[in-house]
Amino acid sequence: MVSYDPGSSIRVGDVSYQLKQFHFHRPSEEKIRGRVYDMVAHLVHADEGGHLAVVAVLLGQGNENALVRELWKHIPKEKEKETLLEAMKIDVNELLPKVRGYYTFEGSLTTPPCTENVTWFVLKQPVPISAYEVAVFTRMYRHNARPTQPLHERVVKETR
Repeated sequence: MVSYDPGSSIRVGDVSYQLKQFHFHRPSEEKIRGRVYDMVAHLVHADEGGHLAVVAVLLGQGNENALVRELWKHIPKEKEKETLLEAMKIDVNELLPKVRGYYTFEGSLTTPPCTENVTWFVLKQPVPISAYEVAVFTRMYRHNARPTQPLHERVVKETR
């Protein structure tokens, strides 16, 4: 997980959600047309009332990802250990695809306590990550993903 300094946000209608942190799962917890991706980045945002919105960026094997490469240099050597990097500047925009179409639905967080009433935005276009970058993450976190949940009565909307 990477904590993010204040200043980045998304706007949904007239509500602004500030980016609080982002983290990674292997494999992706979301599927598009049944396809699972190598990894996913979850960008966790909160509004002033504490309501959550998560942007999911699917990561599929391809070229090296400059931001991921830099982040992986600083992965703590032990699970559950924190590393503080005050001088490191991160621009999460480097992790986003050029085309920003998405699917959206109401769901829950994917890690305990699996908080409900989270608005999800799953970006349609995956972002490349190298096989080496996936392997580096896998050495530490072999499988840290919750299985994809059934839709039940939820409606998934899609941008054009």
